[in-house]
Amino acid sequence: MKITNKYVVEVIVFFSYVLFAMAWVGGTASMQSIMQSLDVHSLASASFISGAVTLAKIVGTFIAAWIAIKLGIKYAFFVSSLLITIGILTPYAPNYELLLLSRFLMGLGGAFMVVYFNPIVLQFFKAEERSTINGINAVAFNIGTAIILWEMDTFNQLTGSWQNSLVLFSVISLAVAFLWLLVKFEEPEKPTGDDVAPVDYSYREGLKDRFNWLYGLAYSGILAFYICLFTFYPKAGIVQSKWVIGFGIVGTIFGIIYSKKIPLRLPVIRWSGLVVVISTAIFSFSDLYWLQTFAAMVLGFFIFLPVTALVSIPHELPKMTSARITIVFSMFYSISYIISTFILWVFGALVDINQGDYTWSFILIIALSSTLFIGSYFLPETGNKNEAQAEGS
Repeated sequence: MKITNKYVVEVIVFFSYVLFAMAWVGGTASMQSIMQSLDVHSLASASFISGAVTLAKIVGTFIAAWIAIKLGIKYAFFVSSLLITIGILTPYAPNYELLLLSRFLMGLGGAFMVVYFNPIVLQFFKAEERSTINGINAVAFNIGTAIILWEMDTFNQLTGSWQNSLVLFSVISLAVAFLWLLVKFEEPEKPTGDDVAPVDYSYREGLKDRFNWLYGLAYSGILAFYICLFTFYPKAGIVQSKWVIGFGIVGTIFGIIYSKKIPLRLPVIRWSGLVVVISTAIFSFSDLYWLQTFAAMVLGFFIFLPVTALVSIPHELPKMTSARITIVFSMFYSISYIISTFILWVFGALVDINQGDYTWSFILIIALSSTLFIGSYFLPETGNKNEAQAEGS
């Protein structure tokens, strides 16, 4: 039996990443219990796990295109799915080293997978469908995260323990991985003609492509804030992260609807970016709990409202091929994660230098959250301008 229906293919892809998020965030939520079971009490050891995970994301997103070139998209996605299931070792790791390895390999699988979304969408869906599918894929991690943040205790009660819950997530991921092998995925034929990109679009070509750098830099500030939100903001006494996640899902849904009705990409990116800067400032500095909560809701909504438009831009560029789009998103996430990792270090260093005062760290992250707004003035408008004018007349 071969799976040929594109919507079934999308369901497999979508739930593969939802399950990754559930296993990933579930492991993070259980990390204190995991460390206690290994009799590891060092904060340095715990932070080293986070650092290894970040390294996996940087390395994984960068080499994802190389793996796809060697194996083809179908089997590259399968490899990413198998790596994710290594999370099954996390709850029962007999030592710290195996725990570290399991988290690293699992993070590597997630990093691969998020890159492979795009050539799969390019292969199975028509141009007019891609913005919707891109938006759906963009919300997968948030949905998995939200399920864990709100329902992890319920899962633990149903399965009997947090260990059983993490194993369950990995077992289901493995089943979905083998289901993916049934997908009939034909690697695209090598295109010819003047209206297509070079077939041998490589990392060398990608590194020379100005768009790739602008694209990654535009997103980097938002990603840096998002990582700091869950890493440092709770330590600063700001605990409304759940609202950012929840309203991020709502924002993504509205973003999908918006992108279907409004063909232009840059306006929603630009003005959402501006709202993000303002709401980040309120969220970071307000002393009123209700105002911080409201700002968290606004942040979640407007961080994710433009995501559908943002990830659709490469799909709508002229001369786009499966090889090129894989490298575009490989660089997109690598650049974003490298910058975010550096900013995360600077954020923490500023807190230390100022004896625990977060003021300058918050100012830094507010300034960096403007990259989406600024980037919108440098990214190309790939939406159909004639269609937009017709709708406006």
